[in-house]
Amino acid sequence: MSDAADPIRILSVDDHPLLREGIAALLANQQDIKLVAQASTGKEAILQFRSHRPDVTLMDLQMPEMSGIDAIIAIRSEFRDASIIVLTTYAGDALAQRALKAGAKAYILKNHVRKDLLETIRAVHAGTKRIHPEVAAEIAAHAADDELSAREIEVLSLVSNGKSNKLVADQLSITEETVKGHMKSILSKLGARDRTHAVTVALKRGIIQL
Repeated sequence: MSDAADPIRILSVDDHPLLREGIAALLANQQDIKLVAQASTGKEAILQFRSHRPDVTLMDLQMPEMSGIDAIIAIRSEFRDASIIVLTTYAGDALAQRALKAGAKAYILKNHVRKDLLETIRAVHAGTKRIHPEVAAEIAAHAADDELSAREIEVLSLVSNGKSNKLVADQLSITEETVKGHMKSILSKLGARDRTHAVTVALKRGIIQL
């Protein structure tokens, strides 16, 4: 725990004002933690980080203009020692893996903020990594799965928007047979029964986002 005279300085990033207000209220009572800046978009987060150089950043993933993961990558490219905690509603293994690969030091779920946030901030500031058990279990459950290729993710993203094989083929400048081949591979890799089930599984795991 930091000395009260030298608190852990926090940047809070989330596009929902109520969530930011809740975090501010939670941190307000802590002598060893101080909220120094807030941001509502990924781009704003980068600017606020440059201005305040916080000890720990709390980062949402789903935001307008720039995603949390892209913001993490941008911040870490400038400041290699940046300590970033992801706060999200998504427990999906693929999304978590992307965030951790981007450089996040911890990944916790928003419905556990009141219980876990303060301890996680102190742990990350001390150099420890933290992943919520539910998220860690999802990562472990899919550790041996074959990953979808970039093209398969592209195809499934278009399918999730209601596009037919023909429309997907036209948009990607490939044949309809190629799209069918990709879908067959996608169903196999995700253990899905059909297109709708594949989209549901991919959304749950954070492989694609609407």
